Amino acid sequence: MAAIALIAFPLLAPAQPVMPLLGVTLILGAANLALRAGGLRWIQRHGGAFNQLSSDLVAWGTFLYYSGGVTNPAISLLLPLVAVGAAVLSAREAWALAVLAGAIYSLLWQFHHPVHLANADLAMYWHLVGMWLTFAVSAATVVWFVSRLNAALSRREQALAAAHAARARDAYLVGLGQLAAGAAHRLGTPLGTLRILVDELARRPALAGDAAEDLALMREQIDHCKTILTGLTREAGQQRAEGGGAVSVGGWLEAVVGRWQQLRPHASAVIRRDSALAGTEIVADASLGEALHNLIDNAANANADAGGTADVDIEAVRSGERLVIDVGDRGSGISDGVRETAQLGPLTGRSGGMGVGLFLAHAAVEHHGATLDFLPRPGGGTIARLIIQLKSDRQ
Repeated sequence: MAAIALIAFPLLAPAQPVMPLLGVTLILGAANLALRAGGLRWIQRHGGAFNQLSSDLVAWGTFLYYSGGVTNPAISLLLPLVAVGAAVLSAREAWALAVLAGAIYSLLWQFHHPVHLANADLAMYWHLVGMWLTFAVSAATVVWFVSRLNAALSRREQALAAAHAARARDAYLVGLGQLAAGAAHRLGTPLGTLRILVDELARRPALAGDAAEDLALMREQIDHCKTILTGLTREAGQQRAEGGGAVSVGGWLEAVVGRWQQLRPHASAVIRRDSALAGTEIVADASLGEALHNLIDNAANANADAGGTADVDIEAVRSGERLVIDVGDRGSGISDGVRETAQLGPLTGRSGGMGVGLFLAHAAVEHHGATLDFLPRPGGGTIARLIIQLKSDRQ
């Protein structure tokens, strides 16, 4: 509109009044700026896109009324608005917009201010030039809009796919939790029987010294198992991390590693903690501790599979308002395929376990708004990097 009013008419029809054209242009421009700034919300609440497109059609009709009506090649610019409406509106609103455009076109056929070109002999030439320019603008407008629409649809499809994957994963986690609760209830009896048998064997007078040590270790491990099973029921009803539960970084880390060490007495871990973490806290529940426990356990398994006796290296440092925990091993590494599969579900075909450790770790980490990544370790092995927001940053 501004180009027609300020360039085309002064050059081709200097006698044509341009003030009405500039008035329509400024009004429509102001309305668009107000919409961009969040104003004119009543238009969005009552009809939304239909009202906006209808307003554009009326504005163009008014503009064309003062600039030649149907003789103005810009009359074709009504069509991209109808095309946009057909793409985004309901069928009834799209047909209503098409009827409005047809009515405006028909009225402009009969009612308009004629344009008198300065050089009437070149009227047809300039009319054809205007038709070409109108076609180019219309084509560019339609392509630009459809490209944006396709990009928005693609983003929505990706979001829907991610939501479906998350829903399937959550459904699996719920089922796994139900199975765990049932297993905790059923495993209580055999563990109690094993504890009785261990106590009976330990009371035999002719028991060798090394056998007594092994029985003491068995009793300790059975007690750990019973504690874990008891905690499954207790922790299942606790409020998750959104509701609070601030713990000191150092105490939480020592507790997780200490509990893992009790269950793996023949493995060892070395903790290095940054002094800048003194006094810092994170918001965590039992699931985040289990995630770190699984990462440490996987690192110990990787060391054992590699046939070495290396310790699990655990390094905790502060990076801004984030806690970065690196769990390093000297195993054979983790492939990209295994890492991607573990984010979606349990690993199949695992000979040494059920393959749910990494899956549960990813689920717990995502639930807390943290991140988990696996990096190659210099000298061989893998670093599992867990990044958690400190409490001061989450509040």
